Amino acid sequence: MAHAKSTDPNIFILPDLGEGVHEAELISWKVKPGDAVEEHDIVAEMETDKALVEVPSPRTGVIAELYGNVGDILEVGKPAWSYVSEGGGAPAPAPAETPAPRAREPEPAHEPGSNGSAGAAREQEEREDAGTVVGNVSGAVAGVSSEGGKALATPAVRRIARDLGVDIDSVSGSGLAGRVTEKDVRAAASAGGAAPARVARPVEEVAPARVEATTITRVPEIVEAPPARTGTLVPAGESNRIAFRGVRKKIAERLRESVDRAVHFSVMDEADVTELDAVRKQMGAASGEKLSYLPFVISAACRALKQFPALNATVDDNAEEIVRHGRVHMGIAADTDQGLSVPVIPEADSMGVLQLGREVSEMARMVRDRSIPRERLMGSTFTISNVGSYAGKYATPIINYPEVGILAAGRVFEGVVAKNGGISIAKLMPLSLTCDHRSVDGAEAARCLAYLIELLKAPEDLLTPARA
Repeated sequence: MAHAKSTDPNIFILPDLGEGVHEAELISWKVKPGDAVEEHDIVAEMETDKALVEVPSPRTGVIAELYGNVGDILEVGKPAWSYVSEGGGAPAPAPAETPAPRAREPEPAHEPGSNGSAGAAREQEEREDAGTVVGNVSGAVAGVSSEGGKALATPAVRRIARDLGVDIDSVSGSGLAGRVTEKDVRAAASAGGAAPARVARPVEEVAPARVEATTITRVPEIVEAPPARTGTLVPAGESNRIAFRGVRKKIAERLRESVDRAVHFSVMDEADVTELDAVRKQMGAASGEKLSYLPFVISAACRALKQFPALNATVDDNAEEIVRHGRVHMGIAADTDQGLSVPVIPEADSMGVLQLGREVSEMARMVRDRSIPRERLMGSTFTISNVGSYAGKYATPIINYPEVGILAAGRVFEGVVAKNGGISIAKLMPLSLTCDHRSVDGAEAARCLAYLIELLKAPEDLLTPARA
């Protein structure tokens, strides 16, 4: 990834903080003019339309000037801060204008099994190998270095190493050019007797080539219920204007794209989960792990998508093609204080209920503390929204374009059902399935939902992976 550079070595030019990012909102400065910084020290915290990013110092020095105030939008290719010159002279003035780098044109999508260009393959490998949040501010300029005997690693990975008490400089990197990834750090922590959090398999090992080349979006739905939040109160008689920028701007753009491109329709029904509720409580008691309904819904959805592959697909509008996928990379819509995102469980169809439950818990944690790697926010082939974790029975979820289907699980409630000629009280889960009518017919969506409901009635069949 190319970066604009200043002719003055004491001027730090803001690089592209993520793939195709042109600007970032300044959240906070971690230093002030006159502070001494070491290489890799965090200088600023910024928010792009993708994630929160820590921007490190690429060198040792003394901060001379900071170009921007909290809340400002800083442009890629423009000065972000400057260093005191080695001679101790006055702070270097910011250049009047520095051309921002042009956004890279999107790579053409390749069919599964095609080779594509060698350059694109290497670039994709570098992106996937980063083991970081979007805050990989690139190879040689800022954030990744191996000079002076230091490990080649990104700020996010270094932070994880500090949290786990691992000397990152002693860890052998398995990434590109010996880069130390999160997986390497957690493995080192485990070998040293620490108790690291479970490491999810990186997407680069499992995601099909076509999905990697497709733009995956974020939609405003809900995963597990965090503590209730309330918005900032607006004084009576006043108005509060909130700018569309950062994550919120990207959400708005992606929602608009989904509504403009996909032809939405929804089918709704209820599943009797009385037996499932008993099974999940038994499993939780036996394993000592808290199990929600969501892992069972994911397992049932994986099986239903195998039976109805038209729904496990994405649309390539530019090529006018529908791409059906052989594996299920499940997106779980998530609501956080910072915005809305869709973390992905790669190859969810290869996992049992307990493993899926651990994946959901780990993803919820990473999304809340914004430590989730960027590659875990892309590559989904279908999405589930657990709207019932807050409130409500039914929903009309917006498709996570370019996918063609999204399932919303509502709040489980007690209702009256007719069974075996009698009436009884059962636990019922409302389900809402929204599909893109361009690629999924209404009858097929209804059959898929009916099949999924039957699976939820027989929870024993959901305990093992959908795919051997």
